[in-house]
Amino acid sequence: MSTVLETEEHRALRDAVAALGKRYGRDYMTGVIREGSHPRELWSEAAKLGYLGVNLPEEYGGGGGGMAELSIVLEELGAAGSPLLMMVVSPAICGTVIARFGTEAQKRRWLPGLADGGVTMAFGITEPDAGSNSHRITTTARRDGEEWLLTGRKVFVSGVDIADATLVVGRTEDARTGTLKPCLFIVPRETPGFGRTPIDMELQAPEKQFELVLDDVRLPAEALVGDEDAGLLQLFAGLNPERIMTAAFGIGMGRYALGKAVEYARTRQVWKTPIGAHQAIAHPLATAHIDLELARLMMQKAARLYDDGDDVGAGEAANMAKYAAGEACVSAVDQAVHTLGGNGLTREYGLASLVTAARVARIAPVSREMILNYVSHQSLGLPKSY
Repeated sequence: MSTVLETEEHRALRDAVAALGKRYGRDYMTGVIREGSHPRELWSEAAKLGYLGVNLPEEYGGGGGGMAELSIVLEELGAAGSPLLMMVVSPAICGTVIARFGTEAQKRRWLPGLADGGVTMAFGITEPDAGSNSHRITTTARRDGEEWLLTGRKVFVSGVDIADATLVVGRTEDARTGTLKPCLFIVPRETPGFGRTPIDMELQAPEKQFELVLDDVRLPAEALVGDEDAGLLQLFAGLNPERIMTAAFGIGMGRYALGKAVEYARTRQVWKTPIGAHQAIAHPLATAHIDLELARLMMQKAARLYDDGDDVGAGEAANMAKYAAGEACVSAVDQAVHTLGGNGLTREYGLASLVTAARVARIAPVSREMILNYVSHQSLGLPKSY
């Protein structure tokens, strides 16, 4: 794919990560999934090379970059068939929120580990009865002296079994108004009252999904991230990177599937020429390539706006990038499977499992319909329907 809009440093990073991904590849990832394990070797090597913490501040062990750099890492690993989903959560969401809003003690405690891969953090926001409506979150925190008591439930929380802690979105009561406002708490994995149950998923991925139950989880005062009055600002500081990185996840997966289809179409011969010579095969693959390129452009715009501190502009672009990447990913995977015909459904070619995985980019962390709601209301000024 063309990278003319990127700096020389970005191109060098892209090439280096692509080389790392190629050493592991899809076979490595499918083997990890088959064993019910986690991609620890790839995670560890990516961390040693400085890729996992490339967006985090240098003074805490990071690379001093931003979402532009971190999205390159995830996209290229995905394009090699070995994406690391926890990159979306640990350095992008949790690392960014702590770096921007955490206390100095929280930064010293968590950021070096997040940067070098030695510490992993999950993110809990979705609830069974709230779905995409973050205003209906019922996980609540109440003061008990200098401490907090956190109670509630979360679902579809990735990687809690391997995470050292989870950044949980709860709500606290505003002492002045009595209304509930969002706040974020760091909950270490073995905290009493913090229970987890795996969700049985059809999705084949090394990162498992969990339901969390918080039963009067007692937390020290320093578990609250940043300023108690900056809840929404802190929350969206994590959600924009989440959307940018989900776009990178989808674009990488789409590129991997498209690459497999193009390779097959070049060499598969049924009549006198390779099937890729026929427009019925070639044109849909060309369309998939165009859509992935366009999605990447919007992702680059979103990353640039976010890294420049334009949270409002980044919010619109990040939502659009996530939407475009989800659509492009699903289409690319579908066309790749169709290009291979029956071979597209075999384990040998490794595309069939992506049919389910590609839907993640459409559904999570926010559905395509909610993005359309956002754009119609925020960008176009149309009245809200909800």
